[in-house]
Amino acid sequence: MGIPIVQVDAFTSEAFGGNPAAVCVLEAARDARWMANVAMEMNLSETAFLHPEADGYRLRWFTPAVEVDLCGHATLASAHVLWSEGHLAAGTPARFQTKSGLLTCRQAGGWIEMDFPAKLEIAAEAPPQLADALGCEFSYVGRNQFDYLVEVIDEATLRGLTPAHHVLRELPVRGVIATARGSGDFDFVSRFFAPGAGVDEDPVTGSAHCALAPYWATKLGKTEMTGFQASKRGGVVKVRVEGDRVILCGQAVTVLRGELLA
Repeated sequence: MGIPIVQVDAFTSEAFGGNPAAVCVLEAARDARWMANVAMEMNLSETAFLHPEADGYRLRWFTPAVEVDLCGHATLASAHVLWSEGHLAAGTPARFQTKSGLLTCRQAGGWIEMDFPAKLEIAAEAPPQLADALGCEFSYVGRNQFDYLVEVIDEATLRGLTPAHHVLRELPVRGVIATARGSGDFDFVSRFFAPGAGVDEDPVTGSAHCALAPYWATKLGKTEMTGFQASKRGGVVKVRVEGDRVILCGQAVTVLRGELLA
């Protein structure tokens, strides 16, 4: 008998939007090389693997190229699968032990709330190739343990970015978060480029919002905001800053159920 695998579109209420992730719920831990091969085969920005551990689940995330330390959309997808596939009863929090510590997800009226660590950036000098790679000027550049965070002049500039991914790939970070002040229903907009991690542009990036939320909270003077990641697929991320934590809120839709035979 094969191993069930479920594909979920995260940070969206409709199929074929948001960010797709594969989720594999295992009975016990598996070899990291096997997980890396499955992620490469699925060829999505992230594939999540989880198995029961203590009072929750051990959760690991793999891109087609590397294992990562923190991933929002695949955590959202994993919690969605635990509830929708009957692994957890409705209303029971999903608890994940990860490389970034304990992450907890809760159902909240058709949305899923995720309790993540804030990833504060500090002002940084931009590498010379960063401006060339993005093809625009910045009003701010910062860096945290994972990424550069770059604020561009306006939303139109952000949406029009056509980065040179081969140049970004050489930067000594996971990726580059580009952001701008939003309009209408959205307090801020963003895009995320991570060619060095095997993903040229990630459709919707929960972990990037661990930096975006405190950054825009300071600039806008508010702790609850709604962000939109303006990739081709697009996705909505509601955020709430609570001290050194960020509550990320999103929706998810199952689009495929399958079985791993290898």
